[in-house]
Parts: sequence; C-alpha cells; structure tokens
Amino acid sequence: MKRLLLLRHAKSAWPEGVEDHDRPLSDRGRRDAPCMGAYLASAGLQPDFALVSSARRTQETWALVEQALAKPCPSRTVPSIYEAEPAAILAAIQAAPGESETLLVIGHNPGFENLAALLAPDGDGDALERLRAKYPTAGLAVIVFDVERWENAAPGTGRLEGFVTPKTLP
Repeated sequence: MKRLLLLRHAKSAWPEGVEDHDRPLSDRGRRDAPCMGAYLASAGLQPDFALVSSARRTQETWALVEQALAKPCPSRTVPSIYEAEPAAILAAIQAAPGESETLLVIGHNPGFENLAALLAPDGDGDALERLRAKYPTAGLAVIVFDVERWENAAPGTGRLEGFVTPKTLP
C-alpha cells in the first residue's frame, strides 16, 4: 500500500513587482506550514520522501513543514509541478522513488484539487465533501493506493483517507 500526501502550499504574499514563481509566504503561511508539519508527525503521516514545486512559496512551505517532522525526509525539487495540470503532477508521482511508502507532494491549485478528485473519487465521505467544497492553502489530502509501485497509481485507483486544513486542526 502507498500513501500520497498532497499538501497545497501555505498562504502566500503578493508583493508588488514580484513574479508569481517568486512569491514568498505571508505571515499566516509561516504560521500554518509548521502546524501542518506537526500534524503530519502527530498523526503518523511521516513522509519518507517529498516532491516539491520549484516556486518559492512551496519551497518555504517545505522548509517549515520539514522542521516540524519527527525525522528527516529526503526531498526533490520538481519544476514540472509548478502551476501544473493533474497529468503532469501524476507523472511526477509515478516517477517517485519506489521504496517510498508515504510520499509528500507540495504544490498548487487548481492542479491539486483536480488531481485529488481524479485519483480518489471514493473514500471518507466527510473528507470528500470538504475537499470538493474548497482546497485552501495548506490543505492536505491523504490518499491511499493498493499498489506496490508509484507508477501504478492511476485515476480512480486511490481512496481519500482524510482531508485536513489548518482551520480543522485541534
């Protein structure tokens, strides 16, 4: 079984004159990202590998999440995840290290929202309802697959196990 953690980057700022790719996290984003990392650690969702978009806001999110994890997690920056369509994100997931059992991917909407719906049309009813309503910044979709290798993760083969946002954390 493989577990996919789709974490949308934390809230970003919109500084004047800064290109989209280079936008930093806002104050709220710098508060939310470590909370989501702490949630991953406390909920037993420690990733063993992370794929991170090349955008500054995703890199900053990852740096803050990683500090809150229970143990170090190797990562790879994947430029193709930036502002990507679901197919491009899925291709990056399918190319993830085979030994990874819990894969964290940090990226953007609307790609993540559409990918989660594509991969996991079934699962926890409450989580599905909240995911379909809105995939906010720092939102985390937890999708499980009954596959041996990431390359076998495909549309409709996942099950949504949970959907957590900073506002839903205790």
